[in-house]
Amino acid sequence: MDKSEEETLIINSESITLNGTLIPLTFNSDGTLRWVDGDNEKCLSLEKEVLGVSMEDSRIILKCAVKSSGSGGGILNCSSTEDLVRKSLVLESSSQEALQIWFRKLREFIDSLGRPKRLYILVNPYGGKKSASKIFVETMQPLLEDAEIQFTLQETKHQLHAKELACELDLTKYDGVVCVSGDGILVEVVNGLLQRDDWDTAIKMPIGVIPAGTGNGVAKSLLDSVGDPCTVVNATVAIIRGHKTSLDVATISQGKTRFYSVLMLAWGLVADIDIESEVWRWMGGARLDLYAVKRILQLRKYNGRVHFVPAPDFEDYTEKISHKVTSVQDVPFCSSSKKQTNAQESGYLGPNVDLENMNWQTIEGPFISVWIQNVPWGSESSKPAPSAKFSDGYLDVILMKDCPKLGLLSILTSLSNGDHVKSPHVLYFKVKSFILEPGSRTKDSTKGGIIDSDGEVLARGNGTYKCDEKTLMSYGNLQITIDQGLATLFCPPL
Repeated sequence: MDKSEEETLIINSESITLNGTLIPLTFNSDGTLRWVDGDNEKCLSLEKEVLGVSMEDSRIILKCAVKSSGSGGGILNCSSTEDLVRKSLVLESSSQEALQIWFRKLREFIDSLGRPKRLYILVNPYGGKKSASKIFVETMQPLLEDAEIQFTLQETKHQLHAKELACELDLTKYDGVVCVSGDGILVEVVNGLLQRDDWDTAIKMPIGVIPAGTGNGVAKSLLDSVGDPCTVVNATVAIIRGHKTSLDVATISQGKTRFYSVLMLAWGLVADIDIESEVWRWMGGARLDLYAVKRILQLRKYNGRVHFVPAPDFEDYTEKISHKVTSVQDVPFCSSSKKQTNAQESGYLGPNVDLENMNWQTIEGPFISVWIQNVPWGSESSKPAPSAKFSDGYLDVILMKDCPKLGLLSILTSLSNGDHVKSPHVLYFKVKSFILEPGSRTKDSTKGGIIDSDGEVLARGNGTYKCDEKTLMSYGNLQITIDQGLATLFCPPL
């Protein structure tokens, strides 16, 4: 054995049995166990496939999450479209001393990975198909127990309950917060953390997302980024492994009123479909498709304007579809562009950017739809922003001014793979900052539209669905700024 092999090999043994079979077994510094099974060389990655290591009755138990079928590579190997399954490997030896050495080395490696040990888990029993509690008990909890992760479980009781809990949570007790829901609970947690006095520390708390709701856009975006299917098992294992990624957070402002968004904002067709289709909620996910047809057949356009600062490499593109602002007085800033110092205000006040000295451009309406995305997927079946990144400091804008009704049907159909951005009727570009001036419907000046962010209605114009309900903001100008990488998410290893 040469020097390089000595540095790689941590321990080997000729007297270890693996699941009852006596085999030569080696453990290397890269965290792989290697052995020969018949004519096939096998390996197991502690980092990627092992959830936990325990000692039970003079046996070492390796609790694993591996691919469900296939051959070659690790213990099991298959295409990325197949889910992970739980497996256990048992190591035994006639020498208790040798077994203790093996256990110590394996445990030291697992502990060196920096995985979470204590999690605060929020379960929304009312979201989606109302199956989040069952998902936790039947799928998540066994995996967490395999990984020996301690957790505190809290069901949300009402809307904004998760926000209230995040505001008051003792974060020193946990290594992460996990949302078993759609995107709504994640949004509430982010808003709660950012409204704390210690927001700058709180927002660094890693957040995990489990797809257990209707949309699941963030979970889908995370898992799809590495080619994994959007399943509860894959999302849970990603949290257990403890890898993290930064996430941009958008501040939507109207005066001193703020909402912190991590997913999207929509006005026009997309918002109308999302919110008005609630009257057909009994139909499940099909309500969106059917209501989209209804809305296209009775197509609305909205007067208004949008102002934006294009991201690098998009200045030339946007100049072809808009005009430069000649005077900053033409831009209706909705709140101070300088850092606010009002001592009476607590929590995060938005990014400190000098909006007045940026290169603004304007697009005049009317519009069919204005859609802004922070991550690629808006739901498990809709990919509106195929070029979006988690932490690039920009928002992706998908804008439609005019389109034949048949073309609209084709565009909505192609949302499933992101090909809609190739349509000549779709304007797709990235921005640093954005201001929306929403107006009335072109065919009825007495009626406005709906402004929807992350599945919540921020504002309703006159004559809209449930227009008498109170909303966080009025139907008027909104300002959107982005803070690059402000939040942290658990993510699959890239």
